[in-house]
Amino acid sequence: MATEILWNTPDSYTATFLFAHGAGAGMENGWMTDFAERLAGHGIRVARFEFAYMAARRQGLRKPPPRAETLVGEFRDAVATVGGERLFIGGKSMGGRVASMVADELFEAGSIAGLVCLGYPFHPPGTPDKLRTRHLLQLKTPTLICQGTRDQFGTIEEVPGYGLSSAIEVHWLDDGEHGFKPRVKISGRTNEQNLAEAAAAVASFVANA
Repeated sequence: MATEILWNTPDSYTATFLFAHGAGAGMENGWMTDFAERLAGHGIRVARFEFAYMAARRQGLRKPPPRAETLVGEFRDAVATVGGERLFIGGKSMGGRVASMVADELFEAGSIAGLVCLGYPFHPPGTPDKLRTRHLLQLKTPTLICQGTRDQFGTIEEVPGYGLSSAIEVHWLDDGEHGFKPRVKISGRTNEQNLAEAAAAVASFVANA
């Protein structure tokens, strides 16, 4: 089945971001739509796509998310569909994890310029010993991970001890959870501030990668 792409295309752009969704919500969910629009506002063309299990839900077929490892072929297909120069890949949560699994082969082939993960699921919530980081220890692809400091999939107290590759930059969003939303009454930060900061961090990374 051909990969369906949703485009956010600014009048002028110098890079494209292939943007995959998280495990439980598709490419048209509010968070992805909002973030895609923010990136387009920074002059980045955004291509959103869905894995087949999520696309099937639109036809009434309720399928659970498969293991991330089984989705790498679909990500490669999406890269082939979008193509072009200065292509960055990544996604929200699981989408970023799948992208990270194919990043080095695509980077070494000259197909992509970098990787962007928005809320990386370093481990399942409540089970910090079940790490999903082995392939990140030797990653060669220039990578940006935007992560809330209190993300239940990997907090600011946990992640620095993982020994991640020097190719990976982690940008922390103050008091943010998995979707970067802070507790305004505790931190003084707003959701808008964290989302705007994350989008600006991605734009800076893309411009300098």
